[in-house]
Amino acid sequence: MPFKVKDLCDIIEEFAPQKLKEDYDNVGLMVGNTEANVNSILMALDCTLDVIDEALLKKCNMIVTHHPLLFRKPSSVTNETLQGIKILKLAENKINLYSAHTNFDSVSGGLNDIIVELLGFDKGRVIEANSYDGSSSGIGRLVDLSSPITLEKLCSIIKNKLEIKNLRYCGRDTTKIYKIAIINGSGQDFFESSRKLGAECIITGDTSYHYVSDYNELGMCIIDAGHFGTEWPAVKVAASKLQSALDERELNINVYVSNCNVDPYKTK
Repeated sequence: MPFKVKDLCDIIEEFAPQKLKEDYDNVGLMVGNTEANVNSILMALDCTLDVIDEALLKKCNMIVTHHPLLFRKPSSVTNETLQGIKILKLAENKINLYSAHTNFDSVSGGLNDIIVELLGFDKGRVIEANSYDGSSSGIGRLVDLSSPITLEKLCSIIKNKLEIKNLRYCGRDTTKIYKIAIINGSGQDFFESSRKLGAECIITGDTSYHYVSDYNELGMCIIDAGHFGTEWPAVKVAASKLQSALDERELNINVYVSNCNVDPYKTK
């Protein structure tokens, strides 16, 4: 029996319902034909031109990303913008694109929880609950440690478990941490919520100077492991989970993890 794009959408949305997305977000099928048969899937963080080329090379007619190609409806789709070039290239090559963003961040078992698990911590509590799903889904996770660890040790754990070479942080290396807030991607908007809930350290990405400076004065430890660094490891795990879901349905469809989706930032 053919497995169609709409069937894949149903599987993803059964796990991460669109209603869990943040109001500003855009999730779901970005580009595609719901009636097209899916032959193989490429999982990536972003839909870059390199990722589209990789899908062509691997003969994948479906790309699933975390970050949406279309945050807002474009006024036009032409080859005069990068977004337009991508949309045209996808359409011309009959490649379908689906994105699960903040709904996948929020859902129980989603990106936030996967990062907590990858770091070796017990399941955390939701920092800001989603109004559609009680307290089981929402942005960020608050983790109570069974025994305290120093900030220096925590930085080492993050670099090792998330396989990142560099990170930025503030706070004294010897500070003992009992409670951690983890917000994958860009979590600056949740600093105050995390502080009020008793977190002594926040792990996130995309932090800016003035925010970190202020919270450093308040005695908070901030670890910026990067937007890519706090999401890509979890997306790779999600690819494995999607493959398992397809295998359970006895569908002969491969889910590939992108080899060319890399952090745009370089460090020396």
